[in-house]
Amino acid sequence: MDQPIDGGATAVARAHSNIALVKYWGKRDATLNTPAVGSISVTLDALYTDTRVTFVPGLAADEFWLAGCRGPVTRISHVLDLVRGHAAGLGLPAAGHSAIVSSTNNFPTGAGLASSASGFAALAVAAAGAAGLSLPARELSILARHGSGSAARSIFGGFAEMHAGTAADGSDAYAEELLDREEWPLTVVVAITEHGEKSINSTIGMNESKATSPFYPAWLDSADDDLDEMRAAIRDRDFARLGELSEYNCLKLHALMLTTRPALIYWNAATVAAMHAVRALRAQGLPAYFTIDAGPQVKVLCLPGDAAAVQQALALVPGVHEARISALGPAAYRLE
Repeated sequence: MDQPIDGGATAVARAHSNIALVKYWGKRDATLNTPAVGSISVTLDALYTDTRVTFVPGLAADEFWLAGCRGPVTRISHVLDLVRGHAAGLGLPAAGHSAIVSSTNNFPTGAGLASSASGFAALAVAAAGAAGLSLPARELSILARHGSGSAARSIFGGFAEMHAGTAADGSDAYAEELLDREEWPLTVVVAITEHGEKSINSTIGMNESKATSPFYPAWLDSADDDLDEMRAAIRDRDFARLGELSEYNCLKLHALMLTTRPALIYWNAATVAAMHAVRALRAQGLPAYFTIDAGPQVKVLCLPGDAAAVQQALALVPGVHEARISALGPAAYRLE
């Protein structure tokens, strides 16, 4: 464990963003932040968050700094309170201390690229480390979930599945690795169409969809079938099946969003143009499939040998600022 100049216990962690192939939208329990449906994702090597946590004796309250700017601390403190609770049970000093949390992302924040997933996964690993806790991956996943539902998956590398769970205390709502990144090394090309934060926060959007969309019950009812099919595609290394299902699940999610009142329209013109560009590549015989979360960015799944061609095609789409190639990423880890 590092010791900073202020004498507080500190640790630094890196966690990578993930993109869901079968997506979650909606919460089973808002207080525990448990998802209404399970999800399956891939972790992205090219997008990551670095987070430092320092427990400081005598500090009046938690502080959060993102890219050098002070940020809201409510969700950060909630995760830190859980860490402090663990520490109190073991008689560790961090139980009684507030913390300074400092994070940086190497990609746009709050723009539909899952910065909350990488951010809270990095927070969970760094906070546990700074507190002197040795938590297994499942416990870290549950800890990260309390900050962001998708963060539970960013604890793991490669392919990960998040279980919605049924337990009243949320103890069975956690992620686990399905397949190591080395076992099926796919590539994702990320088309960034906006750098600013998205207009509607995902949590707010989920609550509005649950309350107003007539498609929400169907979304819940069809989730298990999509999860079963995606597991089979990953097990069989069937890229076409994985890609087709990823697009279908993505468009089903956005149909749910569009039928929310008021409608959740996260796409921009470049988002739609990028989708058409991907379909044009397939028509030319290049296997590539898009998926889009709650935001305007387009992520394109492809085979490693096709990544350069996909990147070139997306870079030519008007409104695409950057097309970034990413291999599948590793599990969250401590930086020493």
